Amino acid sequence: MLKRFCYSCFLSILIICIAGLPYAYAQSENSKKPLVVFVTGDHEYSGEQTLPIIAAELEKNYGMRTVVLKAAPDHNSEKNIPGLEILKDADLAVFYLRWRQLPADQLAHIEAYLKTGKPVMGFRTTTHAFNFPKGHESEKWNAFGEFALNSPPGWGGKAAHTHYGHKSSTDVTIIPGAAKNPILTGVARSFHARSWLYRVLPDYPVKGSEWLLMGKSVDPDKAAIENPVAWTGKNSFGGKVFMTTLGHPEDFRVESFQRLVINAIHWELGKKIPKKWKGKMDIQVPYRE
Repeated sequence: MLKRFCYSCFLSILIICIAGLPYAYAQSENSKKPLVVFVTGDHEYSGEQTLPIIAAELEKNYGMRTVVLKAAPDHNSEKNIPGLEILKDADLAVFYLRWRQLPADQLAHIEAYLKTGKPVMGFRTTTHAFNFPKGHESEKWNAFGEFALNSPPGWGGKAAHTHYGHKSSTDVTIIPGAAKNPILTGVARSFHARSWLYRVLPDYPVKGSEWLLMGKSVDPDKAAIENPVAWTGKNSFGGKVFMTTLGHPEDFRVESFQRLVINAIHWELGKKIPKKWKGKMDIQVPYRE
């Protein structure tokens, strides 16, 4: 009787263990996928709507895990982005921010991530991600663009970081010397972007950055000077950088821009650039005036 009972227990345990194998395997395989964390909050460019579409594409077609963090209670909230603690598990942090004033405990999660030397990616207004008043204990974060993304340290000022008028747009071309860069795989030699051109020259991107794309203002409101609109490099923490000053929601409708973003994410993670493009994404997100 005792032997039959023990044997029965053994069979039950064995069945439970076998039944749980697919779940355990799935969990194991999922944990091997790189985690990309998107941090959004930009007032006008709807990054909290465009980037989740990119995130879904990464999960569906490119074998990645993603988390999208958003300013709360809405995109105009400058002092709260819940969930930043997930950055401790991230393999890549992607920022689309504008003039935030996050509390010290939230900034600490970003700083801890940067200090790991892991890769960082930024869009457009992330050149001026933070806007703390002079003398504030977190004022150094106003230079986030420079120390994290090799871009100008904030808006205006000594960096002369400004843009052409909102009615203008930008013709984008591949810089000849960068034509063989894997990030530009499948990207058209020239394409048009709705973004009005940002001025980052003459001092930025910081020395040592590799310029990938050049922008020329179309219908500018002042004398047009070509400026780089995408570059790579290493930041002050030793982390790989991909930065683009493009990012108007209509830019995300352009297939070459979509390809650029997907390629750059793979490059940041040290993964091979996909040879086979999974196809254009349908991104129909409005710009907020």
